[in-house]
Amino acid sequence: MLGTGPVWVDAALPTARTLVHPPVPPAPATPPAPSPSPPKPPPLYAALRIVRENAGPPSVPAIGYPDGYGIAAKYQTPSRREFYAFVEGPRSDAGIPMGVRWSGEKIIAIITGDRRIELAPDPADPETMRFTLPVVRTTQVADSGTVQVWSMISTADSGLEWRVEHNDVDRAAGYWQKVPWPVAETRSVINYMVAAEACLYDSGLVQRARQRQHFFSLMGFETNNTLHQDNPPHWHLAYYPGKNNGAKKATVPHYYLDGAGRITRNAQGVQGSGEKVYKVGEAAPIYDADGGLVLTTVVRTEGGLDLLTPNGPGYAIVSPGSFAGEIQVHKDGHPWIWVSSDDDVRAGVLRTRVRDGGTMREEYELHYDPLTGKLLDRRKL
Repeated sequence: MLGTGPVWVDAALPTARTLVHPPVPPAPATPPAPSPSPPKPPPLYAALRIVRENAGPPSVPAIGYPDGYGIAAKYQTPSRREFYAFVEGPRSDAGIPMGVRWSGEKIIAIITGDRRIELAPDPADPETMRFTLPVVRTTQVADSGTVQVWSMISTADSGLEWRVEHNDVDRAAGYWQKVPWPVAETRSVINYMVAAEACLYDSGLVQRARQRQHFFSLMGFETNNTLHQDNPPHWHLAYYPGKNNGAKKATVPHYYLDGAGRITRNAQGVQGSGEKVYKVGEAAPIYDADGGLVLTTVVRTEGGLDLLTPNGPGYAIVSPGSFAGEIQVHKDGHPWIWVSSDDDVRAGVLRTRVRDGGTMREEYELHYDPLTGKLLDRRKL
C-alpha cells in the first residue's frame, strides 16, 4: 500500500525528467511618456478704433491680420462714425502687419492708446489701409484707453485731478445708442466741474489736499465705452486720501442728472464700505482716511449742489432752469460767480468761462485731439 506520508526520492537514483521552460524574454521597456507640452500662454490684446470720414448707419469694416491672431469676439463695437475691436494673439512689441478696408468709406484715422497710427494705402487696393499694431496688453480692459476720449486738465499731484470726457453723438456706443442723446446732461457736467474747481480753489481745499499728498478728482461720464457702460448721466467730485486712485477709504460721489442737468441724487461710495444713496436735502460727508471731515455736499431742492467746507465758506451751485447754460455759484449766501462752457468735440476745442458779475474773471480755451482727447494747448484768453 502506498503510504500516506511524504514521498522520498533517493538522490542516487535517476530522478524524473524535469520540464525546463525556455527563458522568458524581458518585457520591452515602456517608452517614457512624452513630456507635457508647455501650457499655451494666454493671448495678449491690442485695441484699435477705426474712424471713417463721414458718419452713417453703424457698420463693420473688414480687418486683416496674420496667422496666429484674431479679433476677439467681445467688445466689437460699431457706431455712426467709428468701429473698435481688440486684436488677440501672441505678444508682439514690434507690432504685427494689419490691413483695414471699409467698403464705400474713407478711413481717416486708426487710433490705439492715445495716438494715431501711421497708415499707408495698399498699392494694389488704395481703399485698404496698411499699418502695424503692437500687441502687448494682458487684458482688454488694460487697453481701454484706446476707447476713451477725454482730456486731463490737471493731475493728482496738483491736489486736483480734473478729467473732461468729450462725448460725441456719432461715437455713441452700447447703451447710448438705445436712448435719446443726453444733450443737456453732457453740457451740464462740464459746467458743474468748472464751478466745483472754482469753489475748491477758493476755499483752500485743493491747496490743503496737495500739502497732505491727497487730491480731489473731477470726472464726468462716457458715452462710447462698452467696457464701462457709464450710465445714467452723472459727474464726480471725489476725494482720494493718498497719492493715487488706489488710496484706501477714497470717497467717490456719483451725482446723477435729469434731462435738464439737475442733480436728483448722490450715490456715494467709500472704498471698503460700499455705497450709500443721499437724497435731496441729505448731507453727504466726505472724510479722509482718519475720519477727519474734508467736505460735505448736499443736493439742493432745485437740483443744484451745496459744497460746505468745515469751518469755512459754504458754496451753492444753482441755476434758475437748465444747468446746460450759464449757471451761478453763491458764496455764503450771496451771488459770487457765473460759469459757462462749451465743448466743440469735432474741432477739439473746449472753452470755459468764469465771470464776476459783468466782468470776465477767467476764460480758457483748451485745444485737444478730437479723436483721442490728448491735450495740445491751454490758453488763457
